[in-house]
Amino acid sequence: MDALSRRHQPEAGLRRGADHIAPDAAGQNFYAIDRGLRDLLAHYLSPADFQNLEPHFDRLGALAGGRLDELARLADKHPPVLQPRDRFGRDEDWIDYHASYREMEQIAFGDFQFHAMSHRAGALGMDRPLPAVAKYALQYLFVQAEFGLMCPISVTDTSTHLIRKFASPELQAYLLPKMLSGDVATMWKGTQFMTERAGGSDVGTIETTARLEDGEWRLFGDKWFCSHADADVALLLARPEGAPSGTKGLALFAMPRRLKDGSRNAYRIVRLKDKLGTRSMASGEILLEGAVAYLVGEASQGLKQMMEQVNLSRLSHGVRAAAMMRRCVNEAMVCARTRQAFGNTIIDYPLLRRQLLKITLPAEQSLSMFLFAADAMDRANAGDNDARNILRILTPLLKFRACRDNIPVATGSMEVRGGNGYIEEWVHARLVRDAHLGVLWEGTSNINALDIITRAVGKSFAHRALQAALVTLLDEAASIPLVFSDRLRQMLDRVAAFADRVAAEAALEGHARQAASALYHITSAILMASEAARPGVDARRALYARLVLEHRLSTQDPLAPREAAWERAAAEVLLSERVVSVEEIAGLLA
Repeated sequence: MDALSRRHQPEAGLRRGADHIAPDAAGQNFYAIDRGLRDLLAHYLSPADFQNLEPHFDRLGALAGGRLDELARLADKHPPVLQPRDRFGRDEDWIDYHASYREMEQIAFGDFQFHAMSHRAGALGMDRPLPAVAKYALQYLFVQAEFGLMCPISVTDTSTHLIRKFASPELQAYLLPKMLSGDVATMWKGTQFMTERAGGSDVGTIETTARLEDGEWRLFGDKWFCSHADADVALLLARPEGAPSGTKGLALFAMPRRLKDGSRNAYRIVRLKDKLGTRSMASGEILLEGAVAYLVGEASQGLKQMMEQVNLSRLSHGVRAAAMMRRCVNEAMVCARTRQAFGNTIIDYPLLRRQLLKITLPAEQSLSMFLFAADAMDRANAGDNDARNILRILTPLLKFRACRDNIPVATGSMEVRGGNGYIEEWVHARLVRDAHLGVLWEGTSNINALDIITRAVGKSFAHRALQAALVTLLDEAASIPLVFSDRLRQMLDRVAAFADRVAAEAALEGHARQAASALYHITSAILMASEAARPGVDARRALYARLVLEHRLSTQDPLAPREAAWERAAAEVLLSERVVSVEEIAGLLA
């Protein structure tokens, strides 16, 4: 049987006598088994949108656990290869991809049209662009199988946003029909080239220059880390000759891979990066040798415009981290419920049960956070100014904390599998490798923490809109025991005051990550408690909220056993597969 057609089936292994090896999650429908996602989508989407889109969630969930998972495994083992010249010696550099990657592109750009679903009608049969909640939920399902390709998907989507918002009508007419096409063979994929050897997060040190020659902009420079290196159009920052130094002198340009006459533009892919993770996707170094480019928007507003793409990418990175944590939970749970050791199924052992909760808790937090952020985006796009402020702080919060949590979750899930988890035939090794990228792309943890505290809190006061929204959610959650609700309110006040203090006192800058984490944890706890109070939502989410309150926001004695009777009872409920009501668990929330 051809490798691309062979389905990984644990049952087949068991029939061959490998009955001591626990199966993995391959073959499962990642939408059908995710009760939290299904409940929350029904809450955040309108009934009509949920009814129309649920078949597509279900279809992608099945693909993520099936065919897409097979393709992702193959693409990871067969990374792209740079071909610098053609047989005549011409510098017609191109990248060869494995057939598995090309099939994944067809699923993403052709079947689901991820790149266009936020920008035009027609994707998934919708008569208008999809709401952000739906788009990010679909990304969440896709990334549970394949992380690498989500970079080209996301940067095509976000590049389209910048072109639509800032480019001239002439440039829009040239680029948008190509970028929004549903024909994978002819569409133009986008990307973003920003990092240089002289500057990563320190964008003001960018050395790429732009020269206006005969009415045409030409770019000269060396871009150091270019993901999706062979994209059809790249957005990048460059300094026009004579512009001031620092970030104020940077302009935003759109640089096509091919010129209007079909010839190659004047830049070369020097080499591809040999990366720890995201092996399926081509990242490279780009040498600009007078490449033709088009000015996007005002030359003095380049960084401000580019930051819109950065922030959209940060939100997507948070969603990707949530997705990978969910895959880790799926893998850990199927292993824990089937693997036998010392005469018992390993989920029966107290230490393993505690480890499973440590894996599951941050995954559930990130699910609530990204859906709340996506809903804020939808409301902000409709003109809600409070939602715009909420999104301003939620975006870096999600990027900062979810991407950090993803690393220990991936390692913890591998440990549940044991030695097999370290073997590349299983998905854990790839999850561990890929998890580390989230804390690097679009700003390190320090950069995002400073954005949260110094700017979103200290300058924009965005946390006040968030605080008001969280108080309203607690007011509406009438079925949550008052003693628990009051504890959440009091902690929210403490966290907001702490964030204000860190933002106001320069000497406390070293506590920015601590304050940002506290904001993330209290926000996610209140979201999960309020979700649990909604009709039809599994109330176990409130137990996760209490775990956050006790273990992420409360003082603990490291030498005192912390697992009280309520925690043992909560673990029984959380690790079961039954749905509960608030009334059933009220005693565990007091």
